[in-house]
Amino acid sequence: MTTIDSLILDVPDAAAAEAFYTAAFTQSGLNGRLRVRQAAPGDGAASTATSGFRGYTLSITVFQPATVHAFIDAAVAAGATVLKPVSKSLWGVGGSIQAPDGAIWKVATTAKKNTDPGDRRIDKIVLLIGADDVAASKAFYGQQGLPVGKSFGKYVEFAMPESPVKLGLYSRKALAKDAGVAPEGSGSHRLAIMGDAGAFTDPDGFAWEASVTASA
Repeated sequence: MTTIDSLILDVPDAAAAEAFYTAAFTQSGLNGRLRVRQAAPGDGAASTATSGFRGYTLSITVFQPATVHAFIDAAVAAGATVLKPVSKSLWGVGGSIQAPDGAIWKVATTAKKNTDPGDRRIDKIVLLIGADDVAASKAFYGQQGLPVGKSFGKYVEFAMPESPVKLGLYSRKALAKDAGVAPEGSGSHRLAIMGDAGAFTDPDGFAWEASVTASA
């Protein structure tokens, strides 16, 4: 079954990005599932033009509201911009920020109350792709060996029980609204998906690369 081993963010300053993510989410919390890389000027996605919404968000699911606040507060202190302040909703508690490198992160929990004052664990990391045509992207990923777990309206969640990073699809406009940004944007996604499905590019321009484990 297809899995995502890790995600790579192409950034203009790898050292600064490493420092930010260590301060915001801690390396132990992300368990090595996020990496950053820097290309030489004029070479690669890190220096390719990009503007506006990059067409994806990274979501972190945590145990309780206090953890949401802790991670969002740490990210802001490290230089992130708040897109949606932490707030309560029918489904739980969450907020979203934009990292200095431009990546958008959402931190959320379905819990309404705190039960462990010392909890800082990350339960799940999810890559949500803002698809221009959800049905077409859903069919494409089905051909790559990703069975659908949940599907309703313009949202698809793939069944990847063994995958360290989960994958979902949402309409681009709806995903941008959920993140708190305008849907317009163009250029490089500045994101590479490392998995065992081989190297390919999906209908929305997201590039998959063979993970070290898969190619070993």
